[in-house]
Amino acid sequence: MRYDLVIFDNDGVLVDSEPISNKILADYLTELGHPTSYEDSLRDYMGAAVHRIHDVVLERSGQRLPEGFDEAFHGRVFEAFRRELQPVDGVSEVLGKLVADGVPYCLASSGSHERIRVALHKTGLFESFGEERIFSSQDVGRGKPAPDLFLHAARVMGVAPERCAVVEDSPLGVRAAVAAGMDVYGFTAMTPAAGLAGATGLFADMAELPQLLV
Repeated sequence: MRYDLVIFDNDGVLVDSEPISNKILADYLTELGHPTSYEDSLRDYMGAAVHRIHDVVLERSGQRLPEGFDEAFHGRVFEAFRRELQPVDGVSEVLGKLVADGVPYCLASSGSHERIRVALHKTGLFESFGEERIFSSQDVGRGKPAPDLFLHAARVMGVAPERCAVVEDSPLGVRAAVAAGMDVYGFTAMTPAAGLAGATGLFADMAELPQLLV
């Protein structure tokens, strides 16, 4: 294995959450008077921290989202996660291969710590990470596409950025990894390959990932 650390995004890479959360977000924004389709939500917010939603809506409409938006949105998402969230097909096998090969890995997500833990516990993946290998944009203040989160994860894990590989599925995440000076492998299950420009490599099935990392 040519990397000393593999950093996984969470939503859409470890857990199949993007269709759930983006449908809820599109519906909620539309309900609040900011018409948004599911496709709009994927394009504008996939892979982003929640502050980006506020920033984009304010920029486009001149209006601020209501107080309590974050809590209401997360409440709807967590309820849906507990009901229907599943792990991404093949991800348990990838994590098992990394363990067998002795390659450290961690999680770095734009989502809140609560969102990450709800998702990992529901899908049975929490024990594969544990508290010490979970990093959120809440830890650094700026979410993707800023490189801060990935650099923070590498620093805590004690690995130089150039020795890290990031696994991402969003344009914002790919940009963040490139800005951090890390190799990044783009998962094309939700995003067309053209949308992940700058990635070191691309894959459409988790079974393909281990071969890209060696």
